Amino acid sequence: MTTAVNSNDSLARLAAVIESRKASNGGDPDASYVARLLHKGPDGFLKKIGEEATEVVMAAKDADHGGDKTKIVYEVADLWFHCMIALAHYDLTPADVVAELERRAGTSGIEEKALRKAIAREANNS
Repeated sequence: MTTAVNSNDSLARLAAVIESRKASNGGDPDASYVARLLHKGPDGFLKKIGEEATEVVMAAKDADHGGDKTKIVYEVADLWFHCMIALAHYDLTPADVVAELERRAGTSGIEEKALRKAIAREANNS
């Protein structure tokens, strides 16, 4: 349990740094990578998310063939970081994601997916 708390604290600290890099908080695109990505808007950070997701897949595939498994950790860290920039852009936080994961805990993934489909169908029929 201590690891989860520390992880949440680390994510919260990183989210606060990302938040401080928003233009509305004085973030300077010439001085900060995060501010630069936020300044570019969704096209900039979504492209990075796609690149990082691909790198996660490549690292995992390499690990399946004798490559260094720790590279997966590095690439997932990059992916999470860029996803956190997207969260900040949309005024969301890692805590929102953790709350959603907690909401799903104990629910079958198959049931969760079926519920989402049913909700979407209901919304389309309204």
